[in-house]
Amino acid sequence: MNWEQLLSLKRQGDTGKRLRIEQDETRLGFEVDYDRIIFSSAFRSLQDKTQVIPLSKTDFVHTRLTHSLEVSVVGRSLGRLVGKKILEKYPHLQEVHGYQMNDFGAIVAAASLAHDIGNPPFGHSGEKAIGEYFSIGNGLKYKDQLSAKEWQDLIDFEGNANGFSVLNSSRPGVEGGIRLSYATLGAFMKYPKESLPKKPTKNIADKKYGFFQTDKAFFQEVASDMGMIANKTGNDIGFERHPLAYLVEAADDICYTIIDFEDGINLGLVSEDFALEYLIKLVKDSIDTSKYKTLETKEDRISYLRALAIGSLINDAVKVFVENEEAILQGKFPFSLTDKSKYKAQMDDIIKISVKNIYQSREVVEKEIVGYQIIQTLLDKFVTAFNNKYEGKMSNYDNLILKMLPEKHHLEKENLYERLLHICHFVSMLTDGNALLFYKTITAAKS
Repeated sequence: MNWEQLLSLKRQGDTGKRLRIEQDETRLGFEVDYDRIIFSSAFRSLQDKTQVIPLSKTDFVHTRLTHSLEVSVVGRSLGRLVGKKILEKYPHLQEVHGYQMNDFGAIVAAASLAHDIGNPPFGHSGEKAIGEYFSIGNGLKYKDQLSAKEWQDLIDFEGNANGFSVLNSSRPGVEGGIRLSYATLGAFMKYPKESLPKKPTKNIADKKYGFFQTDKAFFQEVASDMGMIANKTGNDIGFERHPLAYLVEAADDICYTIIDFEDGINLGLVSEDFALEYLIKLVKDSIDTSKYKTLETKEDRISYLRALAIGSLINDAVKVFVENEEAILQGKFPFSLTDKSKYKAQMDDIIKISVKNIYQSREVVEKEIVGYQIIQTLLDKFVTAFNNKYEGKMSNYDNLILKMLPEKHHLEKENLYERLLHICHFVSMLTDGNALLFYKTITAAKS
């Protein structure tokens, strides 16, 4: 791969190549991507979507919105620091093509901002609830009517693939169509493959999948246009990652490792002693002990350690990227940047504590159970009604259910797979609160 192609300003529908030097200097092309995401309704809905504690009203707790904003800040720093090194190594990118350090930061910041935009309500359990509706729930009856890849899209419903749909307009009726640059879409593609084949692999890019069957033509267009390396054969579609996707992933890894841990401490789920024991290992080279001793509250002490820890992890991720940049461009770096971090052991220790004390806490488990019930009920009611409409079996109740769909979701979908995916998309884009309101209406619940 080469950076000239990878830093593509081309957008869906463009007929020719867009160049960095053609842009208005007051509003750089990649910065437009960030602005478009910020003003999208899909992004705004993240303010009422779970990060760790579902349906929590606690001020301490991060929502998907605050998490995404924080990831974008870390992503911008990663992008700028890496961009500085790339431009030093390949000066023609700046001298001939006009790229700046801030372009790298803007691309990674925008992709980081959007990294959770396709996630369903109630956290990652929301993805599992959708998948299990089809794999072991009432949706199992549709299996024989779908292709293997269409079925896999549903039983392994993936927020990253859903996010790619949100960010492009190749499918009518999909929220968004935000029309981002190919470079930002490339950085967003952490898993540039389809849902099948699904096989054991050590390549981090094969951990999940990145697009639904309805979006594969556009996905392939974006990846091919930027010169991303194809790594599948036959009818299967898959690519090695866009290099900047490693930075988006690192920004997310850094934030959820450190900030979820901070949330757990502030909520009393994790002892402050653990923070001192684990975070101090990340900041021992940068901590100002005299300043730390003047901080009187737990929140201030943890905030200070968190800021230093994130700084340490940012600098280390940049170092790993730069040292492996050539392997990354060749599609021969099957790891995340944090896998090769000198702080990997410390990050693993923090995650273990978070899993035990936060992610598996009673409050989280109870709310995830509620989320499962809500999502599967909504799916069943809307899928049944939507399919009955096309099968000539629609009852008055089905008609009433479909009237609850927002106007933009009233689309003709003759294809079964597209109908099922359309309802999955509708449910996935609900906020936690709206999903709960729909559920209460449908089940006639009073509280």
